[in-house]
Amino acid sequence: MPGLDTTSTADISFMLLIFFLVTSSMDTDWGLPRQLPPPENQTQQEEELIVKQRNALCLKLSADNVLTCNDEPLKVEELSKRVEEFVANSTDDPTLPEMSEREVHLLGRCKVSDRHVIIVEVSPMATYDAYFQMQNAVVAGYNRLRNGLAQSQFHRTYTQCNAEQRDAIAMVYPQRISERSDE
Repeated sequence: MPGLDTTSTADISFMLLIFFLVTSSMDTDWGLPRQLPPPENQTQQEEELIVKQRNALCLKLSADNVLTCNDEPLKVEELSKRVEEFVANSTDDPTLPEMSEREVHLLGRCKVSDRHVIIVEVSPMATYDAYFQMQNAVVAGYNRLRNGLAQSQFHRTYTQCNAEQRDAIAMVYPQRISERSDE
């Protein structure tokens, strides 16, 4: 009985492997979109940015996972609403961040929240889970603001907008977060 010729099987398998590697996509966008500070240089002088008290929202996560907002205890569930109120300052409250009027592409002249900063200070002893719950709440506040503006201006959600529309919305509500470790 004659045997089956398998000399080209290895070549075909290799070609199929290459085909699937080339045609498949691997999503690598995981994690939080943050810009890390540059590595510290011993000769470089550290510049301190002076921020008005009304423009800063100070979040602290202690070693025992207690979240405080401007030195007041706050539950993680309430944080996204607090971030949303802080960044939007829709009532022009003098205790909330200053708004500036700018010309924004696609949106025209509008009030922009470009002076606020959310300062996040985390103890190294805090749990990973508490840290990410806090980060998710902060991002949820920004997402609600951006979705609201996208719905009112473009009649779609922020993620459904094209890149130009998302850039315009991000100019109105820029994500300004400063992180440091509580050592």
